[in-house]
Amino acid sequence: MQLHDVWFVLIAVLWIGYFFLEGFDFGIGVLTKLLARNTAERRVLINTIGPVWDGNEVWLLTAGGATFAAFPDWYATLFSGFYLPLLVILVCLIIRGVAFEYRAKRSDERWQRNWEHAIFWTSLLPAFLWGVAFANIVHGVAIDAHKNYVGGVLDLLNPYALLGGLVTLVLFTFHGAVFASLKTVGEIRDRSRAMALRLGLATAVLALGFLVWTQVHQGTGWSLAALLVAVLALVASLAANQLGREGWAFTFSGLTIVAAVAMLFLSLFPDVMPSTLNGSWSLTVENAASSPYTLKLMTVIAAVFTPLVLLYQAWTYWVFRKRIGVQHIPAAHTAGH
Repeated sequence: MQLHDVWFVLIAVLWIGYFFLEGFDFGIGVLTKLLARNTAERRVLINTIGPVWDGNEVWLLTAGGATFAAFPDWYATLFSGFYLPLLVILVCLIIRGVAFEYRAKRSDERWQRNWEHAIFWTSLLPAFLWGVAFANIVHGVAIDAHKNYVGGVLDLLNPYALLGGLVTLVLFTFHGAVFASLKTVGEIRDRSRAMALRLGLATAVLALGFLVWTQVHQGTGWSLAALLVAVLALVASLAANQLGREGWAFTFSGLTIVAAVAMLFLSLFPDVMPSTLNGSWSLTVENAASSPYTLKLMTVIAAVFTPLVLLYQAWTYWVFRKRIGVQHIPAAHTAGH
C-alpha cells in the first residue's frame, strides 16, 4: 500500500471519528427543541455534551488539516467549489460555540431562549449540510481538466445530495436521542428512548434508500459489506433501545454511523472527487496527493500525537460519564421552568 493510500484511509478514519462524536453532539442540539419540554430539560440536554462538544470538533480541524497537507488539490477543489455550504457550516459552528458559552451568563428567560434557538438551528443546519457535501463528493461534481469545480451552488442541491442531507440529519438526531437516554435519568430518559425508536425507524427508511442508491451507482464488494454492517447495526441499536440497554444501543448507533461513512469512502476510492464531466479529470489519491516526503513526515507526526489525543479525549469522557437529570440543575438556571 502506497503512502497516499494510507493517508486516504487515515482521513476517512478522521471523518468517521468526527461524525461519530459530533453526530450525537448535533443530535442533542436538535433535540433541545424536539425533546425538552422546559428550560430545565433543555439545560440537562446541553449539559450532557457541555464537557465534550468542543473536543469533538478537534476531529474536524484535524481532518481538514490532514486533507490540506496530504491532498492539497483535493482540499483546494473541495473548499473552493463547496465554498458557500462550508462557509455556512463554519458560521454555524462559531455561533453554536458562542451560544453554549453565553446561554447561562444571564438568568433572563428571553436571553436563554434566544441562545437555545441558536443552538437548535446551528446544530440542524450543519447536520444536514455535511450530508449534502459528502453525497456530492461521492457522487461526483463538475470538475474540469485543471482540477477546478465549474458548477454552481444549485448543482450541489441535486436529489441524491438532498437525500444524503436528510439521512445525516435524521441519523445524527437518532444518535443524539440514544446518547440522551444513556446520559440522563427520570422522565427525560424515558422520552429519549421513545424518541429514539421513532427516529430510528425514519433513519432506516432514509438511510437504506441512500446507501442502496450509492451501492448501485458506484459500489464495490467492500462497500456492500459496509452497507450490511450499517443495516445490522441500526437494527441492533433499535432492539437494544427497546430492551433498555442504552449502552449497547449507543454502541450500535455509533457503529451505524461508522459503517455508513466507511461505505461512502469505500465507494469513493481510488477517487477523492470524481468528475462528472470526464472520468479522466477526476481527482484521485495519486494525482491529488502531496510529495512522498511530505506524506512520510506527516506519518511520523501522526504516529506520535494521535495516541495522545485519543487518550486525552477518552479520559474526558470517563471523567464525565455519570448521568444527570433536572434535579441536578440549580434553581437559578431554571428560568421559565
